[in-house]
Amino acid sequence: MSKAVIYQPAKSAMQSGRGNTKKWVVEFDNVSPRRVEPLMGWTGSDDTNQQVRMRFDDCEKAVAYCEKHGIDYSVKQPHKRKFRVKSYSDNFGPTTVRGPGTDPI
Repeated sequence: MSKAVIYQPAKSAMQSGRGNTKKWVVEFDNVSPRRVEPLMGWTGSDDTNQQVRMRFDDCEKAVAYCEKHGIDYSVKQPHKRKFRVKSYSDNFGPTTVRGPGTDPI
């Protein structure tokens, strides 16, 4: 029996925007162990489900797919983004750290 994980991916470190983070992803866990191919040293497995990644518009559709096909699943809820409101003038306040030679005139 295969087991799946449903999650909403986080943005990568190379992204400045939040593209490709709105959809929900279904990925399958490893069922068979990986093995090292002796001649080339590549890693392989008999399980092709670990190569499958499906995207859904919302979590409910991903859960419905898993239930329809009899797949055990677990849902990882996304972390909420922390947003701090700052203004440009905060860079020059009395509590900001200044380097040597930058004392106010």
